[in-house]
Amino acid sequence: MSDHSGGSRVRAAGINIFFGYAGTVVAALLSFVLRKIFILHLDETLLGVNGLYTGILSFLSMADLGIGTAFQFALYKPVAEGDKETIKSYMVTYARVYRIIAVVIALLGLVLTPFLPFIIKDPGPHSTQDLTIYYFIFLFNTVSTYFVSYKYAIANAEQKNYIQTNVLTLTKFATVTLQIGVLIVTKNFLAYLLTDAAVQLLQKVVVNFYLNRRYPCLTEKDVKPLGEKEKATVWSKTKALLLLRIGDVLRLQTDALLISAFISVALVGRVDNYLLIVNTIANFVNVIFNSVISGFGNLIATEDKEKQRRLFLVYRFFGAYAYGFSSIGFFVLLTPLISFLFGSEWMLPAVAVQLMVLDFFFRGERIVLSNYKTAAGIFEQDKWRAMIQGIVNLILSIALVKPLGIIGIYIGTVVSGIIANFSMPVIIYRACFQVSPKEFFARSVQYTIVTAMALFPSLWIRDLLMPGVTDGGSVSIGMLLLSALAITVIFHVLFLLFFGRTEEMKYLTGVIKDRVCGKRRRNGI
Repeated sequence: MSDHSGGSRVRAAGINIFFGYAGTVVAALLSFVLRKIFILHLDETLLGVNGLYTGILSFLSMADLGIGTAFQFALYKPVAEGDKETIKSYMVTYARVYRIIAVVIALLGLVLTPFLPFIIKDPGPHSTQDLTIYYFIFLFNTVSTYFVSYKYAIANAEQKNYIQTNVLTLTKFATVTLQIGVLIVTKNFLAYLLTDAAVQLLQKVVVNFYLNRRYPCLTEKDVKPLGEKEKATVWSKTKALLLLRIGDVLRLQTDALLISAFISVALVGRVDNYLLIVNTIANFVNVIFNSVISGFGNLIATEDKEKQRRLFLVYRFFGAYAYGFSSIGFFVLLTPLISFLFGSEWMLPAVAVQLMVLDFFFRGERIVLSNYKTAAGIFEQDKWRAMIQGIVNLILSIALVKPLGIIGIYIGTVVSGIIANFSMPVIIYRACFQVSPKEFFARSVQYTIVTAMALFPSLWIRDLLMPGVTDGGSVSIGMLLLSALAITVIFHVLFLLFFGRTEEMKYLTGVIKDRVCGKRRRNGI
């Protein structure tokens, strides 16, 4: 039975990864085209406002309190067992809670409105009235999401993440295509935002209808209340997730607010260009991580701890490879790529970019740990960690922003992030595997050293091909492609040299061979 369920997990992950990558490619191409047209037709301040409001609404969304994660975890078992009545009980409770959350976010958003002039430094020619209208549109988009998004939980618990991915991809395609046309014709930011709001609203109506048809239990009225045991479990995890969520928001969603309040809102737009590239690549990597997380929930429910530990190490190995390779590329080529796409006037200070990439590198390890921890339902043991991170981030960032500017903000981000890299492995190994985390830390040191070994020759080749590029020198597509090719060869040679014979590599190559051979057999080859 475990072999069958293991094969099902691989197939489900494969489907999710295929649709995830297709959606990510479409979204990435459209996002870059839209950003270029935005810069051509609207000013730098509005780009900063766009990034700032996105950050503010992410901040307000901490009203979610982690309830979505707690309910997602609770659904793994009843979905795997086909327990329809329990699923209905969870989903009705989930719906009620999310409606309350929507109201809370709306109220918090309205309370924040009078403070917008203090948050937005140097708004340029844009009036407070216009900036407030823009903000209300962002607020509407966020609040309305809570009336539908919870319904994806059943599909995700079934390891059918591709349903949500496909919906988001189609929505992105429609939104961006229309926004490009609106920007070219009107050159108006309000029309640009209203287009997005209209498409998103239509999407929510259609998705609500579709998911109700696919999962009729969402509309059934004969629902039993959750048992006291189930309620206690969900709310216990929710309380822990509340602290985790608040801490994560304080650490991850405050950079734009601090940059806008202490430096200028226009600088938020420059940072947003860098984040567009970083997040686009991260999305490609995270497609795999997000596609297997529901599979981990099934794995933890059905397999012994030793098999869980071995597969966790495979997952960790892939994370080190993907984020190590991506980090080298960002460290070497991120600023040249910004110069090529948007112009040298959009470049950030080199040290700020290096700190941004360093945080991305360590984030790869944290994502692996966080995803596994979420699938295992380990929340209570870790509840204070994120809060400590958030407080450290705010203290350091605010203390250093005056003397160091944006560099000081990113120092706070990096230092606070590393706290999790040391604490989460200890918690996971003790709670999930009941063994020492020494092997995890030993592997982390090995992966970091090999990644660093690949960095220095990659920088040397970039400076050889593109001298002075970090100071605004000329960049061509040929230079970027040659540098990228060199980075790819250097990193993979070193990674295979040091890790090509590990159990993790053998497992991954075995999975790939099985899938290729399986396709050949099905095609009669």
